[in-house]
Amino acid sequence: MNAKPLRVVVAGGGTGGWMTAAALVHTLGPVIDLTLVESDAIGTIGVGESTIPPIVLFNRLLGINEAEFMRATQATFKLGIMFENWKDVGERYFHSFGSTGKDHWSAGFQHFWLHGQTQGHDQPYDDYALELQAAMQSKFAHLPDDRLNYAYQLDSALYAAFLRQRAEAGGAKRVEGRISNVELNGETGDIAALCLDGDRRIEGDLFIDCTGFRALLIEGALHAGYDDWSNWLPCDSAIAIQTSSVRPAVPYTRAIAHDAGWQWRIPLQHRQGNGIVYCSRYLSKDAAQERLFDTIEGEKLVKPNVISFTTGVRRKQWHRNCVAVGLSGGFMEPLESTSIHLIQRAVLRICRMLPAGKVSEHDIAEYNDQMFTDMEQIRDFLILHYKVTQRRDSPFWRQVATMEIPESLAHKIDLFRETGRVFRKNEELFVENSWAQVMMGQGIMPQSYHPVAAKLRPEELNAFLGGLRDGVAKTVASLPEHHAYVARYCGAADAAAQAHRAA
Repeated sequence: MNAKPLRVVVAGGGTGGWMTAAALVHTLGPVIDLTLVESDAIGTIGVGESTIPPIVLFNRLLGINEAEFMRATQATFKLGIMFENWKDVGERYFHSFGSTGKDHWSAGFQHFWLHGQTQGHDQPYDDYALELQAAMQSKFAHLPDDRLNYAYQLDSALYAAFLRQRAEAGGAKRVEGRISNVELNGETGDIAALCLDGDRRIEGDLFIDCTGFRALLIEGALHAGYDDWSNWLPCDSAIAIQTSSVRPAVPYTRAIAHDAGWQWRIPLQHRQGNGIVYCSRYLSKDAAQERLFDTIEGEKLVKPNVISFTTGVRRKQWHRNCVAVGLSGGFMEPLESTSIHLIQRAVLRICRMLPAGKVSEHDIAEYNDQMFTDMEQIRDFLILHYKVTQRRDSPFWRQVATMEIPESLAHKIDLFRETGRVFRKNEELFVENSWAQVMMGQGIMPQSYHPVAAKLRPEELNAFLGGLRDGVAKTVASLPEHHAYVARYCGAADAAAQAHRAA
């Protein structure tokens, strides 16, 4: 084993760079010597502002105080995503965190609900989801035993700054400068150093590429290759803009489909994040910007950020002595708020697989396999939103509704349509309830259900379903208003005043 600390060089800052730095120095301390290189002259994408529940655990692993973090990032709580105009124009459904109803070990709750529908129980599936009902009534509170599953809606630039303070306090060194060249070892082909302006060199043993879409290390120097998934996810452009808040923040993100893609709205304490995602084949940049500006609320706070992308994944996330984290490793539109989560998964895997001296080819193979599996499973979940739709009102929707899809997704859809079942593999991110909510929300109603649901006698079924509904309704009724809870728990002074004025 190497007696000297492992020299880790993080190329690029932003959310990806500082999440990596903060996690590594907190986890490994003096075992590593970490240097992060970034340039103030290079901007970040900065649109990953909506997260999913695993970020709560990530912050806890880093010893972060939640209220302090939320004040610093002007964060609000998030209970799920409202999907509007996806199944069809004018229709909506909600994908909530947590579970719906109560599962049996042999079958998910949707089977009992489906059986209930045949027995005269006509209450919506939504009535059995605590997080969904709390979101619809804009309620929130921390409950015992973490019964209310949540994530955050946050300012990603402020999150990066917050993590930078923690990383530097833990021993990370930041070097300001633009990377002019990536120097390779002539014998091994590994990265030897980053060359910066002013004839500076930063040597290292392991390099983390957080340079975003540019992928200066993993692709520019090492040519890892890229798999293009735009045949399944054809949106290739986005425009993001921040606006002032005009009403109290709700505890959910909105994803609003239009005739060539979709728009997002993410309410924070001090402002709202807005954006439009679209396919440039069917909508021009000028038309997309006009549409975005026509639908946003509040005063524009910044100039619009125009982003072009190709959905896909780097063929090798870890190649030689370089690991890609964040956008340098691939990109999928933030439809299900997975951008920051993929950074988190990559960082935690690096912590688990950090080499002691020489990089292990077996570690590299295992890391790449796990990351590619994650990306494929998320890809399939995103494709589901486009493929399973009743919309035929534009060339874009006709294209995605009739496209060929991966066999892995086709199997999941067919299985659920015929049996109501969802099977997950290899620690798959999205749970059974997520698949059930989205598939039924998009219009797939199972043709049958598990026979265990019919085991309940009528009076038992009445008590089971009625008890679950009543429990959800009573819990939600006891919760405070989301914006009031945020103001008390973690409100920044200016944001609280703004929310009070809006109310």
